[in-house]
Amino acid sequence: MGHLRYVIAVHGGAGTMSANPAIEAPYHCALKAALAAGATVLERGGAALDAVEAAVIVLEDCPLFNAGRGSVYTSQARHEMDAAVMDGQRLAAGAVACVQGVRNPVSLARSVMQCSGHVLMVGAGARCFAQQMGLAIEPEAWFHTDERLAELRRAQGRQVLAEGSGKQGSHGTVGAVALDASGHLAAAVSTGGLTNKRPGRVGDSAVIGAGIYASDLSCAVVTTGTGEHFIRTAAAHDVHARLVYRGQSLQEAAPDVVFGELQRIGGQGGLIAVDARGDVSMPFNTAGMYRGLQRQGEAAWTAIFPEENGGCGFRP
Repeated sequence: MGHLRYVIAVHGGAGTMSANPAIEAPYHCALKAALAAGATVLERGGAALDAVEAAVIVLEDCPLFNAGRGSVYTSQARHEMDAAVMDGQRLAAGAVACVQGVRNPVSLARSVMQCSGHVLMVGAGARCFAQQMGLAIEPEAWFHTDERLAELRRAQGRQVLAEGSGKQGSHGTVGAVALDASGHLAAAVSTGGLTNKRPGRVGDSAVIGAGIYASDLSCAVVTTGTGEHFIRTAAAHDVHARLVYRGQSLQEAAPDVVFGELQRIGGQGGLIAVDARGDVSMPFNTAGMYRGLQRQGEAAWTAIFPEENGGCGFRP
């Protein structure tokens, strides 16, 4: 291939948000930190897979987002986390679901992909594998935030399910997609799931083709939103399929998925995607989506609301 500039994009969830600069500032800072972690890998010629893992680890370790340390509580006041990675060069994928105590589920998902012989591992077996791989295991206190516990109590009082909301009311997932200088694509995603969810519930993040997909032939995609709807529409793979089989551009395919079948069945949320040319699309059908983008040789860009450079995709 000719010379390619690397691209990395991240998201921190989508949902109903009201403008408040004081509240927004830490989110912009965290998104920029995640972009910087990924861009550092890409700047030295590293692989897209390494970059997306590095970016998601930063977001997992940040209590602002519903993943890793900031994960929401189940109905039993526990944390059950899902994550996945996918390597577009080989169509290799790894995922974990309902894991407890693993500090960085995204790294466990990568270990599943590379070392287990499997694609998806869950629950106690996945945690045991994390220990075998030497990954960090943290006590319950590591994952506790007063705000998430208060969300659980409010949700239980109303007897409802709710995405991890934080102060902004977002559908809680974090993710990253990247194109490296060698032309390879990769994606990574992580989530704490739904506040007050039933123990054992798994959303789209751990389902390859629903919450995540990556192929060097097309694009890398990660989603965020009401997971059951993304599973039912195979949303991430649908973006890929539209590029490969229908010949759509990413700027056509990604919004078609988010505003088409997904929205028709009541799905709320969005996705971020980068294609093999470096085009980026970040459509969402909610009031806002935490998102960021960095291209080689350019400053990092982050946004929350649609008016900050459109919700439907762009090539800055």
